[in-house]
Amino acid sequence: MFRIFFGLLIFAESIGAILTGWVRETFVEPEFTFTVIGLEWLQPLPGPGMYFYFGLMGLCGLGVMLGYQYRFSIGLFTILWSMTYVMQKSHYNNHYYLLILLCLFMWFVPAHGYASFDAKNKNSVVSLTCSRWCISIFKILLWIVFTYAAIAKLYPGWLQGDFIELIFRSKASYPIIGELLQKEWLQKIVVYGGIFFDLLIVYFLLWKRTRIAAFVVGLFFHLFNSAVFQIGIFPYLMIGAAVLFFEPETIRKLFLKKKPIPQPVPFTRDQLPVRKQVVFYGMMLFFIVQILLPVRHHRFRGDVAWTEEGHRLSWRMMLRSKSGNINFEIVDVTNDSTWNVKPGPEITRAQKAALASKPDMIWQYSQYLKKKYQKKGLTDLKIYAKTNVRLNKSKYHPIIDRNQDLASTKWQRFKHSDWILSPIEE
Repeated sequence: MFRIFFGLLIFAESIGAILTGWVRETFVEPEFTFTVIGLEWLQPLPGPGMYFYFGLMGLCGLGVMLGYQYRFSIGLFTILWSMTYVMQKSHYNNHYYLLILLCLFMWFVPAHGYASFDAKNKNSVVSLTCSRWCISIFKILLWIVFTYAAIAKLYPGWLQGDFIELIFRSKASYPIIGELLQKEWLQKIVVYGGIFFDLLIVYFLLWKRTRIAAFVVGLFFHLFNSAVFQIGIFPYLMIGAAVLFFEPETIRKLFLKKKPIPQPVPFTRDQLPVRKQVVFYGMMLFFIVQILLPVRHHRFRGDVAWTEEGHRLSWRMMLRSKSGNINFEIVDVTNDSTWNVKPGPEITRAQKAALASKPDMIWQYSQYLKKKYQKKGLTDLKIYAKTNVRLNKSKYHPIIDRNQDLASTKWQRFKHSDWILSPIEE
């Protein structure tokens, strides 16, 4: 059942990206794309290529939903979606990263063993049961995601309601709920309700006595988020994932009444094949990495909300609002001349908004400017960034050292860059 929901949603994500203009805005219009640093060779396809790219992902989604050539469909979608994630980060979203992890799991488990074209045409994949670990890995992943999402909210910008107030203020024009969102009491419910929901929802879904109530609360929570925050398929993906927490008999009665009732086959650990033992230890290593990644920002000096060092892949979801402006000072050492440059037409408005507050993107754009002017014969350049950034309701502060020559600066992957500033929020 989750395979069917999942396939439908990744189909909707792919085709929706085309219909809403997201593909055009993110991949077609920009002349310069902010990729993951070190993977600049991975660039969007020219012309209408990205429309065909996302159309192919949509077909893969249908293949997953129908269980048709399942391994190929989910495998190709996983690769294509991962490349999409890597080749752009001005629209970074934790949900996109979560989708990669879910795709990897779906590629790994035999989700096409029943109610699929593969099961109908190839008897070898028919199965009335699946191993418990095939379900457990999804539960563990969701526990990690929601637990860290709750922990990340325990900071003043969220607890004081600054972010929620700002984001709800921009939605005052919404019909019916726009005025309601401006109420302080509702904002407080969202602030503290969000923490308790993220922290407890997985536990309540695991416990049989609270499972139905937790599902109803989760249904309302995710639909509210979808209506107010407009965060794509994520709320519906989490609603669909609820089937993984219910008893198999319950899901069978609701959706697969004609499915024969299987008889469990007991086994001992001594009977566990070597291949499955490898899977077990491999999964242990995977989850250890997932538990460590969200806390890696403590290795860097400064506030991660300002510096962004360790922000990505950490489930720091919907926590802050950052805005600001930036321009670059170019110094031609050879000719002893200086001029200012603002981000130009080679990037879109959305890219400019992200660029102003993201140090890694500022560094990347500096390297772009360096190469641009080198092509014009200006080989001895210094590039400085003048930034002015606001976090939630704080005053504006620079986040880049004004005296740092970014043209000659190397990017540091595993340690703090001293030229990235972390001002004290006021």
